[in-house]
Order: sequence, then structure tokens, then C-alpha cells
Amino acid sequence: MKFQSLALVGVLSLLTLSGCAALPGGGPAALDTYDLTTPTVPPTGGRTRTQLLIAEPSALQSLGAQSIVIRTSPSSIEFLSGAQWADRLPLIVQARLADAFQATGRLGGVGRPGEGLAIDYQVVTDIRTFEVRVFGDRLATVEISVRVLNDRNGVVQAQRVFQAAVPLTGTSNEAYVAALDLAHQRLTAELVTWVLAAI
Repeated sequence: MKFQSLALVGVLSLLTLSGCAALPGGGPAALDTYDLTTPTVPPTGGRTRTQLLIAEPSALQSLGAQSIVIRTSPSSIEFLSGAQWADRLPLIVQARLADAFQATGRLGGVGRPGEGLAIDYQVVTDIRTFEVRVFGDRLATVEISVRVLNDRNGVVQAQRVFQAAVPLTGTSNEAYVAALDLAHQRLTAELVTWVLAAI
């Protein structure tokens, strides 16, 4: 099977893994596979010893797998044909959140469950929306609720719902995913800045 190399999608540096046209023996065409990029968060404040756990986000079944959601009306969804996420969406969002917090250089440690950190706070998230809307204003929309949980006593330190929307600039799979990635970057940058201020 012949694979294309990793390619950048537009100016967003969105990773696209493209498969071959068909599998041996006339099987189905491989799916284009997409990742999300980690935003750059402007540095604010000094370094602390605080250690942060990034829990796997919760999500409805339609958002919990590798399918890319297309909303065709307020009450109906489809999945983007010929495309998929590189892993289950909650795992990708979790990984990019961890990357973004680490990149700030503000924390004593950032980890995910099972990595053995002595945790001070948990970031608990729920992916409420992560979709391309092809009706009305035609937007890529992302909505994630966040709770910052004090791991020492179980008290919720802060909670908030974050939203971001980016207009679609095309009708290709690449254009749809690029808009989703940009919305995700904007939301994640705002989320990380807010959490750092809350702990």
C-alpha cells in the first residue's frame, strides 16, 4: 500500500495523513486522517510547583469516536465522508490540552491519569460541541465545559463553559477540518489562560 507523506493544511499546520486510493483486492478507499494542533499560549505570571492532571474529556457517543461530525440541521448530524480523526476525539483534545499547559512553562508538572504525578488540581472537561455546521451561517463550532478540581479536598475551584466559532471558507474536507482546528486552538488558548489564573 502506498502512503502519502504528512502534509500541512493551509497556514494552520494541520497534520493530514492521506491513505492510498484503495486497499489491495479492490477494498474500500482509505480515510484521510486528521490531527489537531496545539495553540501557543502567551506566557503570563511566574513558574509554580503546582502539578496538574488532565483527565480524559467526557463526550456523547457521536463525539467520542474518530468520526468528524457535520451538523446538517439543528436536529440532525452526519459524519464527514472519507475522513476521520487520528484517534478518538476526547483523547486528542486531552493530549493537546496537556501539550498546551506544558508549553507555558508555568507548572511543576502536567500529566494524564496513570503517569504517577502527585496532583494538586485536576482539569475535568466535557466536549459538548465539536462540529461543522453546514446550514445557516456555516461555522465550525467547539464548546467545552471545564471544572478545576482541587485534588486535595475534592472541591471545585472554578468552572466555566468555553465556546469558539470559525466561519467556513470552503467545502472540502480540508477546509472543514482547518476551521475546526482553528476554533479548537482559540478555545484551548483561552481555557489554558483561565485555568492558570484560577489555580
